[in-house]
Amino acid sequence: MSTNAPRLLAFDTATELCSVALLRDGEMFEYEAEIGREASARILGAIDALLREAGIGLRDLDALAFGRGPGGFTGVRLAASVAQGLAFGAGLPVIPVSDLEALAERGFALTPQAARILVCSDARMREVYWAEFRRTPEETPAAVGRERVGAPESVVLEPGSEAVAGIGRGFEVYPALAARFGARLVAIHERALPRAREMLVIAEREWRAGRLRTPAEALPVYLRDEVAQPREK
Repeated sequence: MSTNAPRLLAFDTATELCSVALLRDGEMFEYEAEIGREASARILGAIDALLREAGIGLRDLDALAFGRGPGGFTGVRLAASVAQGLAFGAGLPVIPVSDLEALAERGFALTPQAARILVCSDARMREVYWAEFRRTPEETPAAVGRERVGAPESVVLEPGSEAVAGIGRGFEVYPALAARFGARLVAIHERALPRAREMLVIAEREWRAGRLRTPAEALPVYLRDEVAQPREK
């Protein structure tokens, strides 16, 4: 295992964006394509291509990170399954990363003046996945409460006077979200999707802190079980 700059691979298929990023000795390699349901046919090829571009093999990595959700059921399940299979085969630990935290990481980078980030991702079925994060003294996201799924009307902000930014396609799909919070949101990044780039940033922190999981612990997080029917209003 590396002692200074870890070699990490991160990937995410929880949304329509298939995203892969690799960190090798401080250099980052990336692949992104907004391809929707084609991720299952592309993800392994994209991973292999990045490894070849970086000139290393899977067993040269220190850990695998993956978007553990919440997100589309098929995509979240795919990422967890790929992480399990590759990690078992190569004898690597895994680092599950929240897709909402990855968006918060991006939101803080895009909005330096924000002390808090409200993440709202489109969950389909007239719902959003959402969570609020605060900026820590170490400039990292810390969850305020738990991750949730529900109707856009159920989204709330914690009281306070700090600058808050919004991020995620929930704001694009449900414009009333932004209208409801009005001037409390200093910026809204409504086109943003979770990316492996931010997952690598989070995964490196987890790796340095020694928070690693076994391949068997590469598990998806759905937040809801009802895939066929929307919740009752």
